Amino acid sequence: MAEYRIDRRGGVATYVQIVQQTEQALRPGLLEPGRLPTAREVVEATAINPNTVLKAYRELEREGLVEARRGLGTFVRKSLSTAPADSPLRAELDAWALRAREAGLEREDVAALFPSVLDTHFAESKGGA
Repeated sequence: MAEYRIDRRGGVATYVQIVQQTEQALRPGLLEPGRLPTAREVVEATAINPNTVLKAYRELEREGLVEARRGLGTFVRKSLSTAPADSPLRAELDAWALRAREAGLEREDVAALFPSVLDTHFAESKGGA
């Protein structure tokens, strides 16, 4: 089940954070086809407006990633995964993250470091965004 972390200081719209976090969970296969939390469950966990959750879910539906089933909820239609969640690369990244934490890095430190490393190794794909 998806769990959302809302950063109220980051300047990114809350509904965009939900969309991004859902897509990020779909990419490595961490979020598999099944029901997403209801708007009410997300509101209770994050203290955000229900309309914000619904807006995010509509955006995900527009992208073809989820579908709303009247009276049943919102369901993941497809994964964005190109590598399984149990991939050796994921295990290596998990071990690296543990070492980073043991070295005293905070989540925000790692979050700031990671994009710079990605830019170094994936610079050619940066121009289109």
